Amino acid sequence: MKIRSLMVPAPITVSTRQTVQEALELMKVNGIRHLPVVDDQQHLQGLLTLADLKQALIPSMISDFTLADMMIKHPITVSPEEDVETAARLIYKHKIGGLPVVQGQRLVGIITESDLLRTFIDMMGILFNCARLDVITGEDPAGLNKAIQIIQDQGGDIINVGMTTQKTDQRTYYFRLAPCNTQSIKHALEHSGFVVPAVD
Repeated sequence: MKIRSLMVPAPITVSTRQTVQEALELMKVNGIRHLPVVDDQQHLQGLLTLADLKQALIPSMISDFTLADMMIKHPITVSPEEDVETAARLIYKHKIGGLPVVQGQRLVGIITESDLLRTFIDMMGILFNCARLDVITGEDPAGLNKAIQIIQDQGGDIINVGMTTQKTDQRTYYFRLAPCNTQSIKHALEHSGFVVPAVD
């Protein structure tokens, strides 16, 4: 999945001519925590965060403290054509909440940890009424396909499949299924030699 399909296009922005109070009000009214700073050509100049703005509010009232003074001047950015995984790695590695999306120097969008979390929840079907099976397949590379076949033969409708990232011979797959009789599927899997440590 490309960042273009997940980013917020044409995000709300500010210029360095605006005040800290104006930037805070924009964030409050629009329910956002990141505010790209752009020039008249929509070229990215920096990034403001809600936490930084709150800290700067009092100093800005008693001095000439401006948005240009407090913005992140060289924020980490991504291209709309990069994979979503790239954005997720950058956000995780640098412990940041969002990334401006740029083409050249021009701001075209923003992607945040909330966007990534929403996509993950959608992909995993977490908000839907569903059943779950954890299946340990062992070392056999064909184990996943065999487990899928057994689940389907028992009437299981697979919504999605996840896998542990730990490097081990005992691979554990997490199956989310449409509501069904998971006990009969569990018995069929165990009868074929699989270990089923958890069933919801």
